[in-house]
Amino acid sequence: MTSGGVLIGRLVIGQNGILSTPAVSCIIRKIKAAGGIILTASHSPGGPGGEFGVKFEVANGGPAPDMVSDKIYQISKTLEEYAICPDLRVDLSRLGRQEFDLENKFKPFRVEIVDSVDIYLSLLRSIFDFNAIRSLLTGPNQIKIRIDAMNGVMGPYVRRILCDELGAPANSAINCIPLEDFGGQPPDPNLTYATALLEAMRGGEYGFGAAFDADGDRYMILGQNGFFVNPSDSLAIIAANLSCIPYFCQMGVRGFGRSMPTSTALDKVAKVMKVPVYETPAGWRYFSNLMDSGRCSLCGEESFGTGSDHLREKDGLWAVLVWLSILAARKQSVEEIVRDHWAKFGRHYYCRFDYEALEPRTAYFIMRDLEALITDKSFSHQQFAVGNNIYSVERTDSFEYIDPVDGTVTKRQGLRIIFSDASRLIFRMSASSHVRATLRIYAESYEKDPSQHNKEPQAVLSPLIAIALKISQIHERTGRKGPTVIT
Repeated sequence: MTSGGVLIGRLVIGQNGILSTPAVSCIIRKIKAAGGIILTASHSPGGPGGEFGVKFEVANGGPAPDMVSDKIYQISKTLEEYAICPDLRVDLSRLGRQEFDLENKFKPFRVEIVDSVDIYLSLLRSIFDFNAIRSLLTGPNQIKIRIDAMNGVMGPYVRRILCDELGAPANSAINCIPLEDFGGQPPDPNLTYATALLEAMRGGEYGFGAAFDADGDRYMILGQNGFFVNPSDSLAIIAANLSCIPYFCQMGVRGFGRSMPTSTALDKVAKVMKVPVYETPAGWRYFSNLMDSGRCSLCGEESFGTGSDHLREKDGLWAVLVWLSILAARKQSVEEIVRDHWAKFGRHYYCRFDYEALEPRTAYFIMRDLEALITDKSFSHQQFAVGNNIYSVERTDSFEYIDPVDGTVTKRQGLRIIFSDASRLIFRMSASSHVRATLRIYAESYEKDPSQHNKEPQAVLSPLIAIALKISQIHERTGRKGPTVIT
């Protein structure tokens, strides 16, 4: 260890080495740990040729803030040697405490293997009305559900909580065996990769479907016949229905948070509820300060992540239980709930277009030139005519976030073009991989008229996308004919 470092005398590990990211956050907070380390590919391809990520959680159970990550990096550059224990054998399958003599100041060094689900399940019981959800899944008017764990760590949680605890039939859950390569598919819960679930839902047999990513913090919701709930809509609908959850009835609602690229559907709900909305950069770590200071009760991102102040991580299974609670309380289908929400608040047509595996220098120069273009004074109030549509630029910027808690400033978090009709175009580089670059284009258009709520998002947004392609020249500069993934 470097001078000033912390010696660790106790490790808590999930049985068989499995813990979801929300469960890690839960355990850190429960036992007041100094922090936690998660080894995960998250929603990226796994296995020997895939991704391997290391997440560090701090003492509040949330992702390490930038200053902590930067400090870790600086320390890593000063390390000259480290010791390993090649002969240390820990039985990850045996619950309980194991002790070892590592010839350091901790005598003995303790490794505690805990049930992967127990502590997290206890927290969920304190948040939800499990009887109401159980009645929805087992009662006379029960709904059939289909849950896809995508061969990540969520299999044990789905089986134990949704099947054993809440009564869903065992065959409701698929792909529940955790596999190192996730069965050869990216464990990304979206319409591109969760195809087995989508096909099952399109058959009409199931009234509710959900998929989880590899470490359990992201989720996707589908209704009967494959009705897709956009993650931004899901966040807004959850916000509008928090009265269905005992936890929020008891704790109240103090504010909402969303990442800047996430649609502004949440803002419409917040305005009616008279609570503030905090717009942050992408990355869950920005929500932790808001929740720790009591400012934020619910937060979410367009990248299929939603959570509340019960933890400091996004929580896929929590979001699914929220949806099941809403279904139980309102006695409507997923599609009916979504359409009722649109009728009340308006529909935010929204799509994200991912250009993956770009050469990093190419992506950097595209963003550099685009920033110079849209922030030039001549670009403001410019008009774009696409077909019968005319879009007038109202304002543009490179998004900057000032943390209301500690005043920390985070710059260059995406380029925004906001039009006079509240439509938005956003361009952002993803920081999820350092090998190749991903450039994302987000398009959003608001429609109040219920008679216009049945259109396909890509058709509605095609004029905005045409503008985005024209000003970015992304196809010409990358040789691509289109995005890799559309969500």
